[in-house]
Amino acid sequence: MPDEKKEIKVKITDDVLMGRYANYMKVTHTSGEFVLEFANLVPPMGAVVAKVFVNPGILRQIIDTLRENVKTYETNYGPIKEVKELKEELGFKT
Repeated sequence: MPDEKKEIKVKITDDVLMGRYANYMKVTHTSGEFVLEFANLVPPMGAVVAKVFVNPGILRQIIDTLRENVKTYETNYGPIKEVKELKEELGFKT
């Protein structure tokens, strides 16, 4: 039955469950993978709090899921305001 979905059980450790705060993300890539580095920057220092490797197909799914969630968020709460000063200070590039 091709339409039948299998359930996959996922474990999460306590330290991952607690989560991490990040106010910066750096993206690099090769032909086979993207590397997402999340950091907490508090000038004059910062620390990488997570580094995630994904293949291009999964990254496309992540982007689509984020786009849909932002759309839902803005429908419920209004437009998200971009903080340009913070964007420039932390080095985000468009």
